[in-house]
Amino acid sequence: MGRHPRASGDVRTEILLVSGSTRVGSTNTAVLRTAPAVAPEGVASVLYDGLASLPAFNPDDDHEPLPPTVANLRAQLAASDAVLFCTPEYAGALPGSFKNLLDWTVGGGEIYGKPVAWINVSSVAAPTPARPWPRCSATSEPTSPTPRAPAPR
Repeated sequence: MGRHPRASGDVRTEILLVSGSTRVGSTNTAVLRTAPAVAPEGVASVLYDGLASLPAFNPDDDHEPLPPTVANLRAQLAASDAVLFCTPEYAGALPGSFKNLLDWTVGGGEIYGKPVAWINVSSVAAPTPARPWPRCSATSEPTSPTPRAPAPR
């Protein structure tokens, strides 16, 4: 994992926090906003706030010059050492706006090889057969996909 030097000469690990919710009062975003308070020394975090402004993904538009909001997303991903996602679930699936963000990350490759983690905030009080307790795992190995060669244009 990369580390970024600070002006003081110390190094820090930068984590990009990505909420999958566009709601102003999102509990997912609220959880991510607590990350700086509980992060260990040497870890900094940046909350990505451009989800609602990303254009609908179209592979025909995935080339330079990128839409400014997409270029910003990719720049923030490139500058981070790791990514922490927290997203709601709608109708048993990811929100469309969050899936759109993920689609925009495929062509750039800035997330490939970076450690990623996922938090799910749920109001469900207890597990059910249809929704058992989630299984969690932690790893120090990069968990994002390995890069593939870009498709011919």
